[in-house]
Amino acid sequence: MALQNIQARLRMVLSYLFAQLVLWARGRPGGLLVLGSANVDEALRGYMTKYDCSSADINPIGGISKTDLRKFIVYAKDKFQIGILGEIYQAPPTAELEPLVQGKIAQTDEQDMGMSYNELSQFGRLRKVENCGPFSMYCKLVQTWSDTCSPKQVSEKVKHFFRCYAINRHKMTVLTPSYHAESYSPDDNRFDLRPFLYRANWSWQFRAIDKQLDYLTSAKRSSSSSGNVAKKSGSTKIRTGVTV
Repeated sequence: MALQNIQARLRMVLSYLFAQLVLWARGRPGGLLVLGSANVDEALRGYMTKYDCSSADINPIGGISKTDLRKFIVYAKDKFQIGILGEIYQAPPTAELEPLVQGKIAQTDEQDMGMSYNELSQFGRLRKVENCGPFSMYCKLVQTWSDTCSPKQVSEKVKHFFRCYAINRHKMTVLTPSYHAESYSPDDNRFDLRPFLYRANWSWQFRAIDKQLDYLTSAKRSSSSSGNVAKKSGSTKIRTGVTV
């Protein structure tokens, strides 16, 4: 990880080097601005090295989530007939900080982060737009993701996100200024004036999640048991395992 951070920071140094030298090499006065390329989800998760290539003068996409950026790529590909955008859309997101394995990319963003960009996008909207903390976010997602995740899995995902968020929130204090396009920006300096130091264990909130998980688990067992008894007794109608 330390070597990856060095490589990431060298990208920033080289970017500013070229910004200063490009015009000079052509005998022209002035300098150039450096553009950043980190998006909202990477900033929210803290999936960036402080003062790496995410540090720049302006970040055109810094206020937009990965999922919205991918939608824009598809739109631009079709609208402006730019074929290469299709290849960009299909390419797996990667920081490209680990060596290739047999000529192929071995590192992907989602594997490194422990969550998908779709999940991150939902975390970000709930955290900023709906002002959710760990417990309220869990209560919402346990319903939203009921078809794909168990309550236990939802609790693990929410806890993992908030641990990462707490550990990395300090990075938002030096975030590159970006085009403010959406209401879910985590930019600490302008649009998201929240604390930048948190207790990473979220002890009270995580205990509340655990209690709610225990309640849902016991309720499900009770519901299942009631449903089985009702079936044996010839109940006329059963919905979600509960006699009605």
